[in-house]
Amino acid sequence: MKQHILIVEDDLAVRDSMAEFITLSGFDCQVAPSAEEAIEMLKTLEFQVVITDITMPGMDGLELTDIIKKDYDIDVIVMTGYSGQYSYEEAIGKGASDFVFKPIRFQELVLRLKRVFKERELRQERNRMMADLQQLAITDNLTQLYNSRHFFAQLKMEVDRANRYGYCLALLLLDIDFFKNYNDTFGHLEGDKVLSTVGQMINTCLRTMDTAYRYGGEEFTVILPYTDGNEAKTVADRIQYTLEHITFCPSPDRSIQVTLSIGVTEYSPGEELSSFVNRSDRAMYTSKENGRNRVSFLPPDASI
Repeated sequence: MKQHILIVEDDLAVRDSMAEFITLSGFDCQVAPSAEEAIEMLKTLEFQVVITDITMPGMDGLELTDIIKKDYDIDVIVMTGYSGQYSYEEAIGKGASDFVFKPIRFQELVLRLKRVFKERELRQERNRMMADLQQLAITDNLTQLYNSRHFFAQLKMEVDRANRYGYCLALLLLDIDFFKNYNDTFGHLEGDKVLSTVGQMINTCLRTMDTAYRYGGEEFTVILPYTDGNEAKTVADRIQYTLEHITFCPSPDRSIQVTLSIGVTEYSPGEELSSFVNRSDRAMYTSKENGRNRVSFLPPDASI
């Protein structure tokens, strides 16, 4: 991938000679005569590194560095003369990756550029690894849905929002009917296939703002922001309808339909999170008690 560099330098001779040498060294290089023009270029062009003089008419290089580090994922190398009034500490304090003195030795500058790019690559790889680890910490490995730990954190956030802004919030609790029998009859590998398929099927029935979780065992939950009870029942019906069109074949001579018992409830402003979750659980058990493979709704004022 081409490495794009922007040189910001008001001295035409220095600017052009630097650009020529850096381009010959294999980099893609563009130039700007001022910090103000550099900022305009950053709005439309992509750069990984900016090399800027500190002392320039108008905005100086440290001010430019400050803006770049706040608004862009770009490394900055700053330049100054030996007699300059700016220090290494000031430049690094603004977020600069390196600091070089004039007159610039071009070979040294290229070596510093290569080091900055290497450090940038390592930093981005570390960030990707950390993002992957964070995702693993909140994801159920089998279904690729969020896990129960993340469910409670997310539900608390949604409940806080619902209380603050007064919007509707609904919750589904879903349980696979007779799953233990299925597991005991066909084995855990086949049971895992059911869990994975059902989990992904649930996810396909949701809007982008909705989130699905593996709650534990064969239970799943769905958080539905900006959704009242009637709308949540529609989502539950859609999930059941979609599952009706999925057939599992745990053995060559067996085709089996799997069903869900679903509990639906709506949040009541100001109620405790535990009360909200428990009501969805009672709604799900109402579906179980009434024959399974159905959706039951318990409103906020339902008696315990």
